[in-house]
Amino acid sequence: MHPDENAVGGKPHFDLSLAFGQWQGSGRPEHLPRGAAATAAVCARHAPRVDVPLSDATGYAHGVNAWPALFAQFRAAHDLLRQHAPERVLTAGGDCAADIASIGYLAERHPGLTVVWIDAHYDANTPATSPSGNLHGMPVSAIMGHAPGPMRELLRSPITADRFFYHGVRVADQGDLDFQREHGLSLLDETRLVGRKLHIHFDLDVLDPDEFPHLAYREPGGPSVADAVGLVHRLATTNDLVGMTITEFAPASDEAATHGSAVIERLCEAAQAGSRQR
Repeated sequence: MHPDENAVGGKPHFDLSLAFGQWQGSGRPEHLPRGAAATAAVCARHAPRVDVPLSDATGYAHGVNAWPALFAQFRAAHDLLRQHAPERVLTAGGDCAADIASIGYLAERHPGLTVVWIDAHYDANTPATSPSGNLHGMPVSAIMGHAPGPMRELLRSPITADRFFYHGVRVADQGDLDFQREHGLSLLDETRLVGRKLHIHFDLDVLDPDEFPHLAYREPGGPSVADAVGLVHRLATTNDLVGMTITEFAPASDEAATHGSAVIERLCEAAQAGSRQR
């Protein structure tokens, strides 16, 4: 851990900030490393930081582009989480697939874990249905028991449909829609989420791109930053928030990284402040 990086605002809600700057799962990775570094710096103010080492391996296997690197990184994150054994994890991505290891760990540690997937995209393809082979389009199916290859063997507590809710989704291909229909995945109804062990996946591309443009995939029609921050605060207030992941920050410059980091700070503060009000 990084002992010189201290949580702000008093005692931290999260025990660990997992800096997982994975970019190989994305189809548009150009600016993700800059965004991941900025996200990790913000999250490290809210919990002790541990970095997942990245791999430069290349290749294609199990229906996934860059599989050797992605699986090595997943395995490293899997091992680090079990080594440090945190109760509550704040994960700084990286592409959307950086979430898989954290959710897999938290689902084992907190039986009955519920996941709220705040994202513009359904992310529910499998290696068999993905039109691109990019892992960042497969994390929902992965955490629900359909992960590619040997990754599946390490995800021992799949999330079931009654413990999974989408919010903000508006872009899907046929594989996503087929998986959603087959497994009965629902949109978020906040009245159904009270007192649960909860993980929030927050993909920044859920936001209105006119307000938050620092994205590889800009999808019109998203919520405002204020509305999204309010949602995180409410979910953290009415549930036991044991995990949150922030992904897909893709600023094109250092100035953009600074601007976007202020939004990430607001999300982290909302999670922590809401949890303190429980």
